This record gives sequence, C-alpha cells and structure tokens, in this order.
Amino acid sequence: MPTPDLTWAYRTLIRPLLFAQDAETIHERTMRALEWVARREVVSEALASVCRPPALPLRLFGLSFPNPVGLAAGMDKAAAAVPAWAALGFGFSELGAVTWHAQPGNPPPRVFRVVTERAIINRMGFNNPGAAAFARRLAEWRAAGRWPAHPVGVNLGKSKLTPLDRAAEDYVASFRALRSWADFFVVNVSSPNTPHLRQLQDREALDTILTALQQANTEGNHPPASPAAAPNSQAPAAAAGPAPGSKPILVKVAPDLSFNALDQILELVGPRRIAGLVATNTTITRPEATTPALARLYAEGGGLSGQPLRTRSTEVIRHLHRQTGGRLPLIGVGGIFDAQDAWEKIAAGANLVQVYTGLVFEGPGLVRSIVTGLRARLAAAGLTDLTQAVGCEAATDDRRPPLTTK
Repeated sequence: MPTPDLTWAYRTLIRPLLFAQDAETIHERTMRALEWVARREVVSEALASVCRPPALPLRLFGLSFPNPVGLAAGMDKAAAAVPAWAALGFGFSELGAVTWHAQPGNPPPRVFRVVTERAIINRMGFNNPGAAAFARRLAEWRAAGRWPAHPVGVNLGKSKLTPLDRAAEDYVASFRALRSWADFFVVNVSSPNTPHLRQLQDREALDTILTALQQANTEGNHPPASPAAAPNSQAPAAAAGPAPGSKPILVKVAPDLSFNALDQILELVGPRRIAGLVATNTTITRPEATTPALARLYAEGGGLSGQPLRTRSTEVIRHLHRQTGGRLPLIGVGGIFDAQDAWEKIAAGANLVQVYTGLVFEGPGLVRSIVTGLRARLAAAGLTDLTQAVGCEAATDDRRPPLTTK
C-alpha cells in the first residue's frame, strides 16, 4: 500500500534532512513547495493519487466532509496552498490565523522542535498578511477554479496593536472581509502568543466578541468586502456579504482553562449560536524535563503542541462532551499522530479531528493512514457510521482529571 511506503520514506529519508535545518526556514520552504503544487492541477492530482484516503464522509455544521481529518490552523497563514490540502487527503482545512492588520509576528527564533517528545514549541504571534490580502488570495483560488472539494475554514485572531477593549471591532472587520470566501470561522481567543489575548476567553469579553460577530453574520444583503481595499485603521470594514445564510462560527479554547472556565464558555453556546468548539489550542504548561537539553527547550516561551498535549486535550473534549450531552459539535486537536490518537479523541466526544504537529513528524501519508485506521476500527466495532463512535467512551469513563488554574 502507498501509505506505509510513503511514511517510511518520509521518516527515514526526508525527515532527518528537514529536522537538520531551522524549523521555521523548513516550514517556509515547504509552504513554497506546496504552493507550487497547488497551482498545477496535474501535479496536485498526482499527489492526490498517492495520498488520497478512502471515503469516510459525514455532515456537520450543514457542511459535507469527505473524511473527519482536517488541517489545523497555523500551517497555512497566508492561504498560500489552499488546493494542496485536499490533494494531501484532508477532509477539511482551517487556514490562518488571520488578523485585520497585517503583522510580522514575534521576532525569531520562534519555532523549536522537541524531537524526543514529538512536540513543537512556537511563539509565532499571528504572523499573516492581513484580512484584506488574505481575502484577495482566496478570491484568486476560486477564480482559478482551484477551490478544494472540502470545507475551508478561517481562524480569526486579534491584531496585536488593537487594544482588548476594541477586540470585537477587529474580529468583525476580518470576518466581514472574509465572510464570502470561507465555509466556517473559528474565533481564536486562546493563542498564548499575542499579549493578553487569553483574557478574551473570559465570559463577558467573549460574549461581546460573539455578539458583534453574529450581528455581522446575520446582516442583510451587502456587497462583498473588496479584497483590493487594504486596511488602514482599526475600524470594521465596509459591510460584507451576502453569504447565502449565516456562516458557522466556532470558538477555539485553551487546554489550560479550568473546567469551570470552560463551563462559562458553554453558557454562551445557545445565546450566541456557537456552532462548535475546537479543543484545544497549544498549552503554556510544560511536562517534567528529564534531561538538561529538554529543560532548555521547555524554557522557551510559547505554546507547546504535539504528544505532550494529547492527554489534556482529550480530557477537555471528554468534559465538553459530557457537559453538553454530546449536542455541541467538537473538533479535537492535540497530539494526533495516528489512527489510535484520532480514535481516542472521537471516542471522547470529538466529531472531527485536526493535525499539525503530527503532519510535521509523520509526513504526507498521515491523513490516509488515519482514515484507513478509523475505517478498520469502525468495522471491528460493528459500526457503520463515524457518528456512532462519537463519545462512545466518554459516558463510561468516570475518571475526572484535576482542574488546572492557569
């Protein structure tokens, strides 16, 4: 089968060469290569012939997903390779994070591999070209007939220069600029790499942001925001639309929130029509370092992703599933490297899953491998549909993880 050969080749031949070089430099080179692939239909089809997984379709948020494995935000921050993600087999992609103002992010070095722990630390700081430029790029992909046959979401962040008390304006400006071009949106108030951003997870602050976003989401017919108009202020863009109907708006939460804080966010689900939660973002906590080299890496500031996050993100998913009785769609992300990790998230209550660090460590055969493994697990369990597996272990597992206070 193609996937084991591809995975072996990546781990054995390609990854050592990549990991011998600076992490952010390799990321940029990889994105340029994927952009080249994305612009060439024949090359994209060749890649898809190797990486495309078997079908495992489902519907969520009124959207059709070819399979439940998506690309997490943070990988494609400039909409540079939109068609390539479908060619790699992803069932959906979440682009960004995008902010209203273009910004370079934090100074380098700002990405660190923790190879022995299969983890990454990043403090990128929402580096992106800004919402207007991002909208132009999405419009170009559509005009070129290269739009992927899977749902495309956009992760919305707050511009660093925008004060917290004007955060709602910032999010709404980006949403209006991008509303016509994406299938769903994720409100990112949980990145640890923009100063004070996580304060917006507070119930009152988040309520203000979501109220403003949903007002923009249900506005009447307006001309789409022009991608050619570059932003030059913090004020919201001219009213955008009309997307046919409102767009699903999700919220991405931090793994470091206490269960009580998560429950306060859940109180907004009905009043603010939250379509779902993404659980979770990266963590500011660190595992115990067993070597001096590991201690030095863990001393770097930023969010930790990958294997060390797996258990906590699953605990958060399980709690959210239990608290909502499985009625709120959840996207599980954090430490997914294979089908077993994905199944763990789904069994805890995730309807969909996303990968980022797993893709870096496992390579382009990852999605096919996960989907193939999930299909095998469903068959072994006598299930015919992935939705039957969602939360199948959440209700029977009575372990209650300790609260965190960070």
